[in-house]
Amino acid sequence: MECKKLKPFPKDFLWGASTSAYQVEGANREDGKGPSVQDVKKVPDGTSELDVCADHYHRYREDIALMAEMGFKEYRFSIAWTRILPQGTGDINPKGIAYYDDLINACLEHHIEPVVTIYHFDLPAALAEKGGWSRRESVDEFVAYCRVLFEHYGDRVKYWLTINEQNMLTMMGEAIGTARLDPNVSKLKQLYQDNHHMLLAQARVMKLLHEMVPGAKVGPAPNISLVYPKTCKPADVLAAQNFNAIRNWLYLDMAVWGLYNPQVWAWLEQNDALPDIRPGDMEEMKAGKPDFIAFNYYGTATVEAPDGTEKDFGDRPKKGDRIGIPGMYALTGNGHLPLTAFGWEIDPEGFRATLREIYSRYHLPMIITENGLGAYDKLEADGTVHDGYRIDFLREHIRQMQLAITDGCEVFGYSPWSAIDLISTHEGIVKRYGFIYVNRDEFDMKDLKRIRKDSFYWYKKVIASNGEDLA
Repeated sequence: MECKKLKPFPKDFLWGASTSAYQVEGANREDGKGPSVQDVKKVPDGTSELDVCADHYHRYREDIALMAEMGFKEYRFSIAWTRILPQGTGDINPKGIAYYDDLINACLEHHIEPVVTIYHFDLPAALAEKGGWSRRESVDEFVAYCRVLFEHYGDRVKYWLTINEQNMLTMMGEAIGTARLDPNVSKLKQLYQDNHHMLLAQARVMKLLHEMVPGAKVGPAPNISLVYPKTCKPADVLAAQNFNAIRNWLYLDMAVWGLYNPQVWAWLEQNDALPDIRPGDMEEMKAGKPDFIAFNYYGTATVEAPDGTEKDFGDRPKKGDRIGIPGMYALTGNGHLPLTAFGWEIDPEGFRATLREIYSRYHLPMIITENGLGAYDKLEADGTVHDGYRIDFLREHIRQMQLAITDGCEVFGYSPWSAIDLISTHEGIVKRYGFIYVNRDEFDMKDLKRIRKDSFYWYKKVIASNGEDLA
């Protein structure tokens, strides 16, 4: 749809950026923090451990002051479960409680709204050893953890996100170090049993927050990427519907409506992988109501009809293998999109299309909680970082977001990845996303000095103009 006149961003639009605890804080064994699955996993060869990261744990005041200098209206960060409950359950760690008290208060002192992710890929290792999300007890454990957060921070935190990228935890848990598979159980059945427990836990937590903290708002935070068919062949269109259901709509259908997506349910049924559902589960799913939808967007996906040779992500496909699910879809390159330095397709128009599709299906306000460009940023001899490629990426996505608002979508915030350089899950520190450069290499910590990139000054101007000045 061609827009003759653009609608402005809402006056109270929440401009900001995101991080996650295990990727930015460091101090992963300090002040009583217990280990998470991220702390005990084997990191990819050639990448650093997570004991320092950006050292945000010790330097958060400096970092938040820089965010305030940019003009942030919100800061989306996650709370490390094991900093609060070192074993996942049991005794509360007072130093962990105090740290997030101070972090939240520092945000508020700078008039920055804290947007808190409850769980971002860092399941307590002690719970993972017991079976993690495959156990029914995991639902109660997560709810108990959330109760502690709401009791301590509910008076100051208005916006809560439940589970970051639950769809990635289900589809790619082995790759991001979160899956603990039982060889005696069908992998597909176990993954979707874990997924059911997470969905149930999420519904209970949304209901709990509304009971405990009147006025607080909560939503899911999946990674949503609209899926295109490779061609207009009907078989390719069906493959795109299949992957959209598995990748996207399963998670939002359940969060919003308390219903399993019918295409995914049929696929699980065909493969003898339906989750075990106890009496009352579905009623609880419907009782948990989100106030908004948060989602992460990096790019779209393109698929074609499967031929039966596909391997999924958990099968550790080799170069040249077809990735997908036999009988459902096969991923393929788009062919019309440029690539980042790390091979990710760049699709700003797909961002607009994704926003439109989500809003058309669910009619809930939306906040984008991740969107960004990973790149090999270079610190120049004069102490500057020229990341015009990041500015170009964000500019085009913000333009498309404004077009989506003009199309009728309700969007109330934009929180790109990431506020500051942090450790990428697969590529370490070399893959930088931040507006703020952290002076360290993969294994040489140097001085960890904070350096404003060109994108820092550009985003400051964007925020000050409420999205009007994108030059």
